[in-house]
Amino acid sequence: MKVVLVTGGSGLVGQAIKKVIEKERQDDPHADSESWIFCGSKDADLRDKAQTKALFDKHKPTHVIHLAAMVGGLFHNMAHNLDFFRENMAINDNVLQTSYEYNVKKVVSCLSTCIFPDKTTYPIDETMVHNGPPHISNFGYSYAKRMIDVLNRGYKEQHGCMFTSVVPCNVFGPHDNFSLTDSHVIPALIRRMHDAMINGEEKFIVLGSGRPLRQFIFSEDLARLFVWALRHYHSVDPLILSVDEEEEVSIAEVAEAIKQAHGYEGEIVFDTSKADGQHKKTASNRKLRALNKHFQFTPFHTAVHFTVDWFKHNREHARL
Repeated sequence: MKVVLVTGGSGLVGQAIKKVIEKERQDDPHADSESWIFCGSKDADLRDKAQTKALFDKHKPTHVIHLAAMVGGLFHNMAHNLDFFRENMAINDNVLQTSYEYNVKKVVSCLSTCIFPDKTTYPIDETMVHNGPPHISNFGYSYAKRMIDVLNRGYKEQHGCMFTSVVPCNVFGPHDNFSLTDSHVIPALIRRMHDAMINGEEKFIVLGSGRPLRQFIFSEDLARLFVWALRHYHSVDPLILSVDEEEEVSIAEVAEAIKQAHGYEGEIVFDTSKADGQHKKTASNRKLRALNKHFQFTPFHTAVHFTVDWFKHNREHARL
C-alpha cells in the first residue's frame, strides 16, 4: 500500500489536500490503495533531525508531499531574511535526507514563484529558476526554496531518487493564516476588512499603491494538482502550478473583490508610503497545460467569495 506523508498538513494547502482526498473516498469508497497522513508542527519539529526521523519511523511513508516551511508576508520577510533562510534550509535538508534514508519512493516538495530572478523576462518558466538573484525583499526564503531544486537533482544524480518539486503561484483559501503580522495579502485583507466592518470604519487602507500584479490559485485547485503530480508527474525538473497568465490581477483588484465578497460599503484608500515589493512575477503554465490538458481552475471571484465566507463562519477557529 502507498503511504503518503504530508508535512505541513495542518496548513492552507495540507488541509485542502485532505479535503480532496476525503471527497475521493466519498465518491469511491473502494479507493483505499493509499493511506494519507497529515502532520503539523505539533507532530514534529522538522528543523530537528531526530524528530524528523522519529516521524518517519512512526509512519514509514512510501511517498511524501513536503509543504512544511517557515512562511510569512512581505513585511515579515523583509525583517527576518536570515531566519527564513536558516529555518527553511534545516527543514528541507532534514525532510529530504530522511526520505532518502527511509527509501521513500517519491517526494513532491512545494516551492514558490518568489524563487525566480527579480530581473527577468516574462512570463517566467521552469528553466529560469537559477538565472539570477531573487527579489531582495525575501531573498532568505527564496534561496532556501531554490535549494530544494539543487537537493532534488543531487539525490537523483547520486542516489537515483525521484524527488521533485512544484512551483505554485500565490495560494489562498480556507485554513489560511489570517494574522495581522505575518500573513499574505489576501488573508490579511480579508481579516482587516472584516475588522473594519465590525468597527464601522468608513475607510479601508491598503498598504502600497495597489499596482503590483499577481496570479492567485485557490487552495483546493492547487490540492488537486498536487495529488495529480504525486501520481502522474515523474521528472526531477520543477513544474509550475499556476493559473493562466491572463488571470493575473492587481492588488487593487484583489481589494475590490474582497470588498464585494464582504459587502463592505466604505472607501478603499492606498497608502503609497508603504513598500510594494516585486511589481510582477508572471508565470507560464504552458508545461502544466501540456501535461494536464483538461484541468479547470476555480474563477478568482468565486474563490474569494468562498474564502471570505469560510473566514466569517470560522473566525473563532482560524489562525489569527
